[in-house]
Amino acid sequence: MRLSSYIPAVLALLVAAVMSVTVAVLAVDRIEDNAERRVNSLLMTDAQDWASVRVDRLKVHLSGTAEDEATRFKALRLAGRVVDATRVIDEIDVAAAAEIEPPRFSIEILRNDAGISLIGLVPVAMDREAMAQTIGELAGGADVADLLETADHPIPAGWVEAISFGLNALAQLPRSKISVAADSVEINAIADSGPEKRLLEASLKREAPADIALELDISAPRLVITPFTLRFLIDENGARFDACSAHTEEGRAAILAAAAEAGLQGKATCVLGLGVPSPSWPDAVTSGIGALAELGGGSLTFSDADVSLVALDSVDEVQFDTAVGKLEAELPEVFSLSAVRPEPVMIDGTGEDSEDGPPEFVATKSPEGLLQLRGKVSDERQRNAVEGFAHARFVGADVQAAMRADDALPDGWAGRVFAGLAALAVLNNGILVVQPEFLDIRGNAGDRNAQADVSRILSDQLGEAEHFSIKVTYVEALDPEINLPTPEECVDRINAILAAQKVSFEPGSADIDPVGLKTIDRIAEMMKDCSDVPMEIGGHTDSQGREVMNQALSQQRAEAVLNALQARRVLTGNLTPTGFGEAVPIADNGTEEGREANRRIEFTLIITGEPEPEGEDAQAEGDGHDHGAEEAATETDEGTDGSN
Repeated sequence: MRLSSYIPAVLALLVAAVMSVTVAVLAVDRIEDNAERRVNSLLMTDAQDWASVRVDRLKVHLSGTAEDEATRFKALRLAGRVVDATRVIDEIDVAAAAEIEPPRFSIEILRNDAGISLIGLVPVAMDREAMAQTIGELAGGADVADLLETADHPIPAGWVEAISFGLNALAQLPRSKISVAADSVEINAIADSGPEKRLLEASLKREAPADIALELDISAPRLVITPFTLRFLIDENGARFDACSAHTEEGRAAILAAAAEAGLQGKATCVLGLGVPSPSWPDAVTSGIGALAELGGGSLTFSDADVSLVALDSVDEVQFDTAVGKLEAELPEVFSLSAVRPEPVMIDGTGEDSEDGPPEFVATKSPEGLLQLRGKVSDERQRNAVEGFAHARFVGADVQAAMRADDALPDGWAGRVFAGLAALAVLNNGILVVQPEFLDIRGNAGDRNAQADVSRILSDQLGEAEHFSIKVTYVEALDPEINLPTPEECVDRINAILAAQKVSFEPGSADIDPVGLKTIDRIAEMMKDCSDVPMEIGGHTDSQGREVMNQALSQQRAEAVLNALQARRVLTGNLTPTGFGEAVPIADNGTEEGREANRRIEFTLIITGEPEPEGEDAQAEGDGHDHGAEEAATETDEGTDGSN
């Protein structure tokens, strides 16, 4: 058979083979395209647009970066719904897991009469049991409900300082909510009075750590004002309030608006309080201020429901009668009006007889504590009563009496003198002049409410239609709330008291002797301004006797000082008694003078948050305190051997 006869058959086979391969390739390409399209569609529908799909020889390759393992498995599962899972090639990367952020640690401390509750999240490393015990001790043994959760993360920076400050605040605030975080402390509390509120705010702001944000919201119950007093004046210096009281915001606004219309310039306020004699108080006051403005000057005094209007001595009688008659008609029924047109007043201020002037009683209180009494009293009995009253009201003052008896003084003279002295006692320094028809008091005070207090005392004790003048200047330097001592000053002042007079004990015991109790009295008075300063009461002995006994005795004596302060109603939550025995001498135990110096009580400031000392410094400062040998005061034992 000839070869040429096979050529068509071979060509046909070749063509068939090429066509088969072509069809197969086209079929594979179509399958690949279809698979890629369907997988992409599923991924896009499920928002997995991070994934890339590539099909190679019926194998589906998935690549890209998934945010986590769950997302990676989800993409593979979607691809497996289109093609067999064995044909899905996993080329997916997973993003590195983000570092877990530590939680925000915080404690909310709720304290009331029922006890204390702790709510929040704290680090595992924190000793919750010790903290709950400390809180219970600070609150006088109150029950502590620990509802805290924990998390195993490091203690954040500032946490220890914030907790320490929060607990210090808790000791001062029996009704409070204190929220503590590492970088902030929020305090909501109730104080017993306005002055206590201001004192607490000043103390807490001073003690707050520098790196911690402090939010304070301390409220005080509304003041009970008795008598409910208002005094408004118009004179050559303009219109002003000596005292202003109101029982509602609306009433206060109405009173201040009437005062502004009568000529009051600048900012003024009325104290909101309880004790108003009638709901119509604002109406009565605004009518009285209007009448005083019509008269052109004088003084208007409300003491509960008693109203006193004293016109200027220059006012026309017809004008006076008209204004008084109109005011009587406008006053609500409960109020009683007394109005006078006084004689001209001349103040000599010496207490001496004057041909033209009335008799006078004069009291002068100096900043140094000297109280001079001079002028007229009715008789020897009244002289003794006035001097005794002065000693009682001006505690610690040097009272110098140079009064003279005059039986021609008018009735009620003694009452005027006593009322004036009671008002003068409110001032830090000043002068009082009492006349039969007039009383004048002026001076300086460190209390912004002193002028109102003076007005309240005189209005209450002098009675209706009394003519008096008040001029009190507020001096910030005298304000005890603004000028609280620093922690260092507290320690220095207490140690100065101890340096002047030691705290001494009965020989060989922890019983404070009578001389030592007098020193404790002085320390207790100083502690009123230092109740929030953390201090250590250190007890020290000489080296005579056994070391163990000396240490125990020093601890007992430090605790005896603490107990003596508690007995004098001093807040002692900030005080820590510590006995050092003979371990910290400040003098040579080889001499009697040295042993006496070493037997001592000393107060030391406790400073928190300092780094631990190292090496030799650690040995020298191992107790964390600076015992201040130069400032330490000693305590004396008069035992047979003079030891301990």
